[in-house]
Amino acid sequence: MDTDQALRDAVNRVLDPIGGRGLVDSGRAAAPRLVGGVARVIVDVSGVPTARHAPLEEAVKEALMAVEGVASTRVLLTSQKTTRRIVAVGSGKGGVGKSTLSANLAIALARSGLKVGLVDADIYGPSQPRLMSAEGTRPQAEGQKLLPVATAYGVPLLSMGMLVQPGQAIAWRGPMAGNALGQLLDADWGEAEILIVDLPPGTGDVQLSMISKHKPAGAIIVSTPQDLALMDATRAIDLFNQSTVPIVGIIENMAGYECPHCGEVSDPFGIGGAEAAARSMGVPFLGRVPLDVAIRRASDLGHPPAAMDGEPAAPFLALARGVRDWLDRNETAAPAA
Repeated sequence: MDTDQALRDAVNRVLDPIGGRGLVDSGRAAAPRLVGGVARVIVDVSGVPTARHAPLEEAVKEALMAVEGVASTRVLLTSQKTTRRIVAVGSGKGGVGKSTLSANLAIALARSGLKVGLVDADIYGPSQPRLMSAEGTRPQAEGQKLLPVATAYGVPLLSMGMLVQPGQAIAWRGPMAGNALGQLLDADWGEAEILIVDLPPGTGDVQLSMISKHKPAGAIIVSTPQDLALMDATRAIDLFNQSTVPIVGIIENMAGYECPHCGEVSDPFGIGGAEAAARSMGVPFLGRVPLDVAIRRASDLGHPPAAMDGEPAAPFLALARGVRDWLDRNETAAPAA
């Protein structure tokens, strides 16, 4: 057997961590070469979890060193860059259900076939660990990067709520909050195509830091129908417009309440205000989510309605279709870091 074939067979005895076939047969490894006693091979690790890169490299080196004539090895790991887009979910004021919508939208997008990650950028009031049933779970780190926490809903998550003690106040000035956001966004998000970023309410330091360092592909604004919330939503839209971040659309939350006893629908926060505001500002209206006690109960228990079947998931799946349509029409993306 010639040396090239012996090298090829040696590398092929190392199995692809994803498909289970030999590295050469699976197409992950190029044909190895021996030059001056140094065996060289390039291995594509696209889609392989980062934690498995080092063991795979060591296995290839060990296999090559067993071939006669090999004095040392050079194994180059390469990976195709994942294109990843950030979709920011913001609101002009608190209390409009932005975090609940962010969690359910992320899950609904994942159910549509996208690879989605969720960033809880509400540094001062992180609630995503509760909403995603991930309380008490701390992310691990590899090198200088955090590893997002897997959730039961197929959406990996990072939140400051996972890094501080429950109930602990986060009293940070703007630069510290901006640095914290950077750690969450620069984490090892693997193959995630979309990052849904749940922003704090308002138009403060966290928003400015994200826009300047991690410019979103688009922004979604959440508002209730009432005039006060719409006034603040308009300010949030203006911030993104000034920063040339496209507006994906407005969502009207808490839009109508159906009495569970008599079935009568009332509108404690008004109706149609967000749709009218979207029309007047020339931005898309993505849809409505009702004021429903079932959504509140499920969210408090860490059971997002978007993960369920039937009626509970319907409004979120409809919103996800609108967001995905927008993403398909606006495909420009930057390579992931």
